Amino acid sequence: MGKLRIVYMGSPDFAIPGLDLLAQKHDVCAVYTQPPRRSGRGMQEQHVPLARHALEMGLPVQWPISLHDKDVQQELAAYDADLFIVVAYGLLLPQAVLNIPRYGCLNGHASLLPRWRGAAPIQRAIEAGDSETGMSVMLMEAGLDTGPVLATRPIAITPEMNAGDLHDALASMNAALLDETLASLDEALLNRTPQTDKGVTYAAKISSDDAHIDWQKSAAKLACHIRAYTPYPGAWCSGPKGRIRVLEAYQSPTSHNITTRPGTFAGQDDKGNMQIMTGDGILCIPRVQPAGKNPMPAKNFLNGIQLVIGDTLAGDDSA
Repeated sequence: MGKLRIVYMGSPDFAIPGLDLLAQKHDVCAVYTQPPRRSGRGMQEQHVPLARHALEMGLPVQWPISLHDKDVQQELAAYDADLFIVVAYGLLLPQAVLNIPRYGCLNGHASLLPRWRGAAPIQRAIEAGDSETGMSVMLMEAGLDTGPVLATRPIAITPEMNAGDLHDALASMNAALLDETLASLDEALLNRTPQTDKGVTYAAKISSDDAHIDWQKSAAKLACHIRAYTPYPGAWCSGPKGRIRVLEAYQSPTSHNITTRPGTFAGQDDKGNMQIMTGDGILCIPRVQPAGKNPMPAKNFLNGIQLVIGDTLAGDDSA
């Protein structure tokens, strides 16, 4: 299929590679994002990443609070778009909006649907210990990520990969998959695959509380947990002087007899990594970020505090 008129909808960095690639080959007549947010020291309004990037590209950008407003819907219809492309937008598209573009609304979703429908598929896939995820291009309908799938592409989740690594890999993959899907859009729409109810899981939006480290869990599960919440919001536990973000961790390769309770400091390994008892063994921690400090090697952190073998990671949690 030739050049298409597209309204591109998204908000975070994840949506940027897709916009960059599609804008080279198609007519992106407008970009829709979430509204600016107050942040920083002065709590001034800041554009979301996609809005900032699109404005730098010279594209028209809109950030309505809701797409349910009739005036907003009339504005969208006036673009006479062939497609709306939605990538991590964060606003609900009502049926009236889904009906506007000539070929419908396509969503680039960061999972192999129907697994991990919802807001945080990258983090939830790693947290669950999945060995594979991927990108799906879906024809949107009113349900939450329930529409028929036009294309998928898998990617392995390696034991070293954290959420930031997977985010970047999938953002590039999403751009390529959207590009390929649009190149043969008629065929993709004709051969779309309805989702089944088998294998449906939901990726709930993440919070800081979700990232809290429960030392009762196994070392293997905690290694996945820490990778899932790195770099954001950061897996954390309580320490002697406030919260500690654990930025990297892996299950100890050697077996240990569990003689102390989970959360207990078990000394340093031969590389200087911090060792913490879990529900079934020891977790090795190479890097941490103490409250109010920059990320640092765990051995540097241990050099600066009075933590002895047998102490537990608990204390002031006000930071």
